[in-house]
Amino acid sequence: MSAGAPHGAGATAEGAGGLRASLSGLTTRGRSFLAAGAAAAVCAYVLGQSELLRVGLLLALLPLVCVVALHRNRSRVRGSRLLAPARVPAGGEARVRLRMENVSRLPTGLLMLQDRVPYVLGPRPRFVLDRVEPGGRREVSYRVRSDLRGRYPLGPLQLRLTDPFGMVELTRSFSTYDTLTVIPRTEALPPVRLGAESSGYGDGSRRSLALAGDDDVIPRTYRRGDDLRRVHWRSTARYGELMVRREEQPQRSKATVLLDTRHDAYEGAGPGSAFEWAVSGAASTLLHLLEHGFSVRLLTDTGDSVPGAAGGGFSSGAQESAEAAGLMMDTLAVVGHSDGPDLGGAYEALRGAGGGGFAGAGSDGLLIAFFGDLDDVQTELAARMRQRSGGAVAFVLDSAAWTGLPSRVEETLRRLRDAGWTALAAPPGAPFAELWRRAGADTLGTTASGGR
Repeated sequence: MSAGAPHGAGATAEGAGGLRASLSGLTTRGRSFLAAGAAAAVCAYVLGQSELLRVGLLLALLPLVCVVALHRNRSRVRGSRLLAPARVPAGGEARVRLRMENVSRLPTGLLMLQDRVPYVLGPRPRFVLDRVEPGGRREVSYRVRSDLRGRYPLGPLQLRLTDPFGMVELTRSFSTYDTLTVIPRTEALPPVRLGAESSGYGDGSRRSLALAGDDDVIPRTYRRGDDLRRVHWRSTARYGELMVRREEQPQRSKATVLLDTRHDAYEGAGPGSAFEWAVSGAASTLLHLLEHGFSVRLLTDTGDSVPGAAGGGFSSGAQESAEAAGLMMDTLAVVGHSDGPDLGGAYEALRGAGGGGFAGAGSDGLLIAFFGDLDDVQTELAARMRQRSGGAVAFVLDSAAWTGLPSRVEETLRRLRDAGWTALAAPPGAPFAELWRRAGADTLGTTASGGR
């Protein structure tokens, strides 16, 4: 027997094994028959009973014959696993479909199928498949779900062969895995104005290049599919290759979502903890901003940026934004607490290397932060992050409401607001969509009153 990888790809795992391995597959029934046969043979020798010797030989030979028969079984079975979808929100379900196909010319015996899954996804699924004819296939399926975000391996798939008498069981493992990614829960957020969107929410600003005359044209190299009517012949003659007019260049509004992951900033654990609420809020914000045309990056207190350092870490373009969304959701699926004592890494990342300006925002950028508990030093550092951003919104953990411990969240909010932040406390059970709407209303109120 051989086992193929999911979807028929990858190397196969040999399933026959050695005769010694087959002998180790004797079940309790098989070992009992073998022991009874040996005992009967010894008694027959001692008592001189030839009939008892025949019975003993029959009892001993039956499991051995089953071992040899199963060992010589040359049926080949290919297995595949289809996971749909491969990325689900916490609490969501994914369906796993298993397909077994007999690719040999011999029928199989009884097959017992088991897939390995982490305990948080539920019990291990087990199936019994009847005889599979040559060229035949069988399909079974099961569902998995988890309330805890993370990346969970599925596999390897195990196939257990047995003889008709139940004397021998041989287990063969497939060599491939699939991975289920459980991302944070997200909420649909209402469209609000948060300061950096003076040209209209989510449209992104577009700056046209000067087109007053031929001298103002900024050409680029011709790409397959470009309209030939845009060919700029003067530049073509100058550069010796086909050039086209670059009529406009979109400039997308930028936004940075800052997630405070410091271990000391949060109390409690589990799906209902404050940290999980912050992760879920960050995920909702990222998806919302990407859907509305922003160039977005995810930043943590350590200064790590997603999708990456290139281009300031921001996504750009529709295709790259879709890829960035998947990358950021995958990052949030496994993000944990950092051991960092402060927000210094995030502050330096926002400042930008060697520059005085905040590269994460700029004059038209947006900064949205999810903070845990902030002491005086961290509050001051967070206040300084507001510099040169077009808008800044902070959701601050209200530790008194989450844990019952003393809290100074009101003082923290006051200092952040004095620095120009739109700051709101995050109590337990608060729908993030409602806090988002309140942030938009507070931003409009600050703008109308002449605030920064």
